[in-house]
Amino acid sequence: MERENKLQITKLSDAHYVRTLENCITFGNPLLLENVGEELDPILEPVLQKATYKQQGVEYIKLGDNQINFNNDFRFYITTALRNPHYLPEISVKVSCFRARDLGPIHTGHELVFEQKNGHGNSTQFGTTSSS
Repeated sequence: MERENKLQITKLSDAHYVRTLENCITFGNPLLLENVGEELDPILEPVLQKATYKQQGVEYIKLGDNQINFNNDFRFYITTALRNPHYLPEISVKVSCFRARDLGPIHTGHELVFEQKNGHGNSTQFGTTSSS
């Protein structure tokens, strides 16, 4: 699905996962963040909220201390190995949930994909996968 769009894969435990996130946002590449728990890193908050802003006609997002260009082609997927993850309401209200088995035959297991639409008709996708 996203392979032809240069899908990048990282984990919260990777030393350079924030840099990978920044590059994917800037260049519009999809990113898969694997094996998260029920608590997410606070640096993901602006991404989950899609807290972008325009400055001199350029769209930006602030991650930590860095202001980076935001490419609307960016897609974000999150997976977890948790069987029945329970995310805080603060996270749940920022995304929409979809079961991958409802999305088509290329998805396996109990993957959930979250999609957040912005005002421009574009969407940012998020997901969690739990194994049975």
